[in-house]
Amino acid sequence: MKITMIVLAIICYMIMVMYIGVRCSKNNKSSDDFYLGGRKLGPFVTAMSAEASDMSSWLLMGLPGVALLTGVSGGTTGFAEAFWTALGLGIGTYLNWLIVSRRIRIYSEKNNSATIPDFFSNRFGDSSGILTLIAALVIIVFFVPYTGSGFAAIGKLFNSLFGIDYHVALIVGGAVIVFYTMVGGFLAASTTDFIQSIVMSIALFVIVCFGIENAGGMAAVAENAKALTSSGTLSEYFSLTGTDGAYGFLPIVSTLAWGLGYFGMPHILLRFMAIEDTDKLKLSRRIATVWVFISMGIAILIGFIGLTFAINHGFITDGVAAEGFDAERIIIYISDEIANTDSFAAVIAGIILSGILAATMSTADSQLLAAASSVSENIVRRFLWKDISAQKQMWIARISVAVISVIALILAWNPDSSVFRIVSFAWAGFGAAFGPVMLFALFWRRTNKWGALAGMISGGGMVFVWKYGISRLGGAFAIYELLPAFLISCVFIVAVSLATAEPSADIVKTYDEVNELVKKK
Repeated sequence: MKITMIVLAIICYMIMVMYIGVRCSKNNKSSDDFYLGGRKLGPFVTAMSAEASDMSSWLLMGLPGVALLTGVSGGTTGFAEAFWTALGLGIGTYLNWLIVSRRIRIYSEKNNSATIPDFFSNRFGDSSGILTLIAALVIIVFFVPYTGSGFAAIGKLFNSLFGIDYHVALIVGGAVIVFYTMVGGFLAASTTDFIQSIVMSIALFVIVCFGIENAGGMAAVAENAKALTSSGTLSEYFSLTGTDGAYGFLPIVSTLAWGLGYFGMPHILLRFMAIEDTDKLKLSRRIATVWVFISMGIAILIGFIGLTFAINHGFITDGVAAEGFDAERIIIYISDEIANTDSFAAVIAGIILSGILAATMSTADSQLLAAASSVSENIVRRFLWKDISAQKQMWIARISVAVISVIALILAWNPDSSVFRIVSFAWAGFGAAFGPVMLFALFWRRTNKWGALAGMISGGGMVFVWKYGISRLGGAFAIYELLPAFLISCVFIVAVSLATAEPSADIVKTYDEVNELVKKK
């Protein structure tokens, strides 16, 4: 009965999102509708879809898993890493809505841009298309593994719950996401993301309540935490520098730098471009910021509670995790315990597990659309088939979604892959390659296409160099790759822009006109 009720809840959820895809397909008359929803998003959908597409399975699996690792052998910096990461993301969310959203909405409409590569190309007057091509390749390189991490979360979910083969679950879950994304496009993705953010919120709330009760109350949770520290105090367990003091100034700064990634996230920036009215962005900003801070705080709390749950159920003994225990699956373990209570609780467990699906789907669909637009709009249409008809363009867009999904599934084939680590690398890639370029494009009129190109290449390239080369030197170099790559990109943008010709009069005129519009609004 337990399994039946859980499966029924999940199936109902999947049918709902596919139905939304079919309904939204009627609004897709052109590729611009497919990729940007006709710029008709309301403030609530804009806010919640942006944040749901941002948080992904990382919120319900990655972040609680990292927080839980505090007190476990080899994971003494878990709480510090989770806290500083969440704080950086919260600040980044607020600043992105505050300084970027309005300006890019006005600018992208002014220069008629429907994708991020289009925006860069039009902003800098790049008739050669090189900026479009490089930006499209950056999106493909980093979004495909990012999407793969979401598919991997689905595989872990069904494998843990039902013993279904990881690879079978991977394919089935991916197929559902691909279906409603291919059919409904951006509007379907945004609408389902809004609903998914609600499901995610319910899942977080229920897990916290049940987790505390199952652990014997917060007092029992606190006692277990104290027992895992050398001093027997909660202050050591919740140390913001790690229980061994290893999380010093530089690691803290580099972890806070997660927030810099927001300025370069295509799937979030597209939401800004799609809102129907810039006057509603203030409301969207408040909704998004409050939800992000609350949801991440609860996710970290789940990690804290989950530690006691893991100890009580034999997953962790004397600070050592049992073989096969995966901290990123802690919500799945707790949900399974909830389902054992009674039939009604099994339905609740199904809703919670649907929350993990929601977190995964809300990011994967947006990433698929952004990657597909890079292929169909910025590569096929721009370089290979310029006179393509609107109908054929829609088919190319949908085929691109399918092909990219297959590649993402291949990359997610390894069941031992870490959701948190994959997401952190892709996040760094976008943050360093696009973040500085976006900020300079919006706020420095002297930036030219050569500076933008240099910043994009140097930032994206340095993520690989730092991650797989410099960071292995250890010590001060073992920091999150986004920070050094972001700074390097900024240096290249300024240096190359100043060393090359100034932007044309037309580009500067458009920049000034946008500035005036921003001030008026």
